[in-house]
This record gives sequence, structure tokens and C-alpha cells, in this order.
Amino acid sequence: MFSSVAHLARANPFNTPHLQLVHDGLGDLRSNPPGPTGQPRRPRNLAAAAVEEQYSCDYGSGRFFILCGLGGIISCGTTHTALVPLDLVKCRMQVDPQKYKGIFNGFSVTLKEDGVRGLAKGWAPTFIGYSMQGLCKFGFYEVFKVLYSNMLGEENTYLWRTSLYLAASASAEFFADIALAPMEAAKVRIQTQPGYANTLRDAAPKMYKEEGLKAFYKGVAPLWMRQIPYTMMKFACFERTVEALYKFVVPKPRSECSKPEQLVVTFVAGYIAGVFCAIVSHPADSVVSVLNKEKGSSASQVLKRLGFKGRMMFFLQQQQLLEYACIFFICFPV
Repeated sequence: MFSSVAHLARANPFNTPHLQLVHDGLGDLRSNPPGPTGQPRRPRNLAAAAVEEQYSCDYGSGRFFILCGLGGIISCGTTHTALVPLDLVKCRMQVDPQKYKGIFNGFSVTLKEDGVRGLAKGWAPTFIGYSMQGLCKFGFYEVFKVLYSNMLGEENTYLWRTSLYLAASASAEFFADIALAPMEAAKVRIQTQPGYANTLRDAAPKMYKEEGLKAFYKGVAPLWMRQIPYTMMKFACFERTVEALYKFVVPKPRSECSKPEQLVVTFVAGYIAGVFCAIVSHPADSVVSVLNKEKGSSASQVLKRLGFKGRMMFFLQQQQLLEYACIFFICFPV
């Protein structure tokens, strides 16, 4: 019985067959109550009937991992690049709150000093860096999920699926941030140091000449502080939100929903997850911005200098909310 349920949970992790069957009025798989004839129910067949859908590739196959990585490139790279103007103002507010007093004031000052073209500063490292991050995050997430699932066994995979999501997402983000760190460092220098460089071609050689490879990776620890809790919250919150929406909000079983209806649920769950992600990750995000702007500073020194007010000054990170809503809309049409 558990073998079938665990297999379904792994094959389509956002479907949660146990909760779906309960929602459909088919009972609890683990309790296995007797049927109307006095014979035990056969939840193996019921669970299998809940997910009779065709997919473009087998879960855990090489094609599956490639598609997940490609989805991460498209979603992370394009959404971050599209919102570079907002990110630029956010970074400037974090490193110079006296000059950039608010989001509207930040846009006004930037337009006055740099013109409209100034709002696009840092687009190249943003696109490259977050494309690489998306590739590693979504590709490695599925790789680690399969790896840890094989270590746990089928029954524990299903019973401890939330812990599995948390562990897999943290492991994936560890490597994703190593891929992101060099471009994030260049982006912050371009956006927050007037006159330092206007393009990635100018910034990268200058940074290497001044500080060597350290210039590109000194912000990786704060990135881990920001992105690992962020990603753990994102995946776990998203999957649990999908469960709750299908159980309490959607008026019919998931198997009866059309693809557009399922995509709406995916979009809503991704947006809700993005809200919690922004709250969790913002303090470390401020440290990353300041640390990559300054020479010779450590993460602990920046954190101490910013204080509580500085760490919490920009809770509403619209970029992250939109990004992860789009990520799940594109990558997980469940």
C-alpha cells in the first residue's frame, strides 16, 4: 500500500494523492477502512486512478532534469532581468538610505542623475547570474529529491515529504548561489557605485584587478544566508499551499480541473510562497548589497552597522514575489 502511495508522491510531488483521495471522499489510505461489502478497500487502485495523466517525460529521467534546469533558466533569468529597474532602486536604498529615501524618491533621483538608460544598469550580470542560479536551483532540486528519496525508501519518502523538500531545496541552493555570486557582485558594483563601471565588460576586469577572485565570492556566505532559507520556504510553502487550495478552495478534485485551472492554482500558490520568501530573505539581502559595494568589509561588520532598521527597511520585494509566481507558472504546470 505505502509503496504505491510513495511512488505517486514522487512521480507527481504536487498532486499529494493521499490528500486528494480524502478530498474526493475516498477515505484515508493509511487507515484502510473496509468497503461496503466488508472487504478491505484497495487503495492501490484508487490512488492510481487519481493520477492517470500523461506527461512529456518520466520523472527522474535525464530529460526531466534537463527540462527542469531549462525552466529555471527561463523563469529566473527573464523575470529578474525584466525587473532590473526595481532591483536597482532597491539596492541603492539598501546601501544609501539617506540619498534614496523611498522607492518613488529612488526612481526620481535615478532618472534625474542617469536618465532612463540608467534604470537598465546591471542587466547583463543579472541575466547571466540568475539564469545560472535558476539552472542549478531547479535542476539540482529534482536531482537531490530523487537522491534523498532513494536514501529514505518509498514509505518514508511519502510520510516525510515536507522534510524531503526542505533538504533537497537547501542542497540545490547551496550550489546555485556559488554560480550566482560572481554576477551578483558585479551587478551590485555597477548599480551602487556611480562611475565605477557601466557594463559587465568594464566591471569584471576592474574587480579582478583590485581584489582578485575574492571580489566575486566574498558575498557568497550572505547569499547562502539569504537564498537557502528563501528557497526552503519557497518550495515547502508552495507545495503545502497547493495542497490547501485543492482541499479547501477549489470546488472540484484536481483530476477534474482543466490545465488552465491548474495553472491558476499554481500561479496563486507561487505568489503566496513569494510573500513568505521575501520576508525570510530580506535581512541577508541588505547585507549582500552593502558587502558587494564596499571593499574590505565582512558580513558581520555590515550586519552590525545596518542594525535592525536597516535590515528590515524594504520588506515588500516585488521582484521576488513576481519571480516565483512566474517560475511555478512556467516550470510546474500541474
